Amino acid sequence: MSKLYFTYSAMNAGKSAILLQAAHNYRERGMEVMLWTSSHHGQEGELRGKIESRIGLSADAHLFGPDTELFEAINTQKTTGALDAVFVDEAQFLTKAQVWQLAKVGDALGLPVLCYGLRTDFQGELFEGAAHLLAIADDLREARTICHCGRKAIMTARLDGEGHITNQGDQVRVEKSEYVSLCRSHWRESVRAIPE
Repeated sequence: MSKLYFTYSAMNAGKSAILLQAAHNYRERGMEVMLWTSSHHGQEGELRGKIESRIGLSADAHLFGPDTELFEAINTQKTTGALDAVFVDEAQFLTKAQVWQLAKVGDALGLPVLCYGLRTDFQGELFEGAAHLLAIADDLREARTICHCGRKAIMTARLDGEGHITNQGDQVRVEKSEYVSLCRSHWRESVRAIPE
């Protein structure tokens, strides 16, 4: 049985770069990998997207949406060709059912599944995919980044059009420049300062 891994952090910790480096390591050893990212990072109707890191690394990836049957897609790939590992970026956008499908990939197909994503949103609430990965993943890893004060950043704050922190809006908004990572103390101070 292979494991289901979840590497989580606040924004700007380098999760995508870590994923791309790990996938490169597999490929460098002659192994085949399957990369996935959220359909939030592709164009409507496209089957392929791109995983991109802030430091310039990138790779093509399959897109998943809320209705994507991940176990079936991965099983088809494994039966029609070589497959040694599965990597999932933006794992916070997985549904509960998809997290269980990925666990089944490890349990039934014997493939390691390495998921990378945010733990919480800008309001401090768990994402659905993150909540279920935290609950059932075999191995949890934290990628770290720092707050402007130098402490470990564990929270993500959203910026409005004028660069001020806001706690308003939809949970999902993928423009990376609209976010900043903060320690819990500075996040609480910033959220408390927002008029309700």
